[in-house]
Amino acid sequence: MGEVVLVTGAARQLGGRFVRRIQRDPEVDRVIAVDAALPQHHLGDAEFVQADIRQSTIAKVLTERGVTTVVHLDVSGTGLGGTGRTTVKETNVIGTMQLLGACQKSPAVRRLVVKSSTNVYGAAPRDPAVFTETTPPKSLPSGGFAKDTVEVEGYVRGFARRRPDVAVCVLRFANILGPGAETPLTEYFSLPVLPTVFGYDPRLQFVHEDDVIEVLRIAAREPRRGTLNSGTFNIAGEGALLLSQCSRRLGRPTVPMLLPAVSWFGSALRNLGVTDFSPEQLRLLTHGRMVSTAQMRETLGYEAGYTTAEAFEDFVRCRGAGLLPPQLVASAVDKLAALPFLAGAREAAGTDTGGTAPAQSAN
Repeated sequence: MGEVVLVTGAARQLGGRFVRRIQRDPEVDRVIAVDAALPQHHLGDAEFVQADIRQSTIAKVLTERGVTTVVHLDVSGTGLGGTGRTTVKETNVIGTMQLLGACQKSPAVRRLVVKSSTNVYGAAPRDPAVFTETTPPKSLPSGGFAKDTVEVEGYVRGFARRRPDVAVCVLRFANILGPGAETPLTEYFSLPVLPTVFGYDPRLQFVHEDDVIEVLRIAAREPRRGTLNSGTFNIAGEGALLLSQCSRRLGRPTVPMLLPAVSWFGSALRNLGVTDFSPEQLRLLTHGRMVSTAQMRETLGYEAGYTTAEAFEDFVRCRGAGLLPPQLVASAVDKLAALPFLAGAREAAGTDTGGTAPAQSAN
């Protein structure tokens, strides 16, 4: 008998892609796709079970289907089908608790893969230049999706202690970009004008959807010789982009604002339902964040197919550029950055913050 893989969050685009991909793995016998919402995309030959992981019925699904591998993708920063923040948090935290409780009771489960995020590191002015998997955050996230991921990982560590016979793999993904990516950051990049924090030009790191799918597939199978498919891994494309470089490539102008004004503007966008411009995202767009991917390559045995710049380039190609030609935006940003008072403010900001870079003229 091959592996029986259960995938949560199957109604989301990313979950649907993984369900279709894992079916082609010769080691997989059956795939059980689970979500509280009905998927709007094809799931191949997978068996779809409409179930809410916040309910105890998920334990029955695991037991009756003889699930051996659980891939938990229903940890997200955005709601599905207009669901609010309360529902999202309950699914992330309470749903994970229920799922882990079901895994603990099921003797057939041998492997658990959990989708997490580099948001667990937070974003603070005194952060190190690069986070490794063992670097403690300078300031723990105080709310939103970032806090959810911290709680989720805490519950997963507790499960790993209680079930040492289960191989547990936690994947901390950088901001995911791609044709079907639906995140607060992709919503931000879709705005006609990008509000930014005056004096800051943060470094950002991305991972392409295709790399996300491949890493999940590797983590869900038995490890090859010389690799280890358990532990915690940062997953990101190599390199970084400044926020100003992102705006140039998008062809969208930026509007530098003082921090209180950006906070107010973000709250207005959130209340209008335009985008979830949360305080955590605002801190990221102020201080930035970089993570090391050495363990992804050396221990997990995966080399990302897209760099950060290439992942962003594909995102721009699929979503379309902004109203202005990228060359015009680049010229305007260069002229603005050359102003003495702004250049001085950014240079001071870059000196004071580990995760933030001063303005540069590279495209």
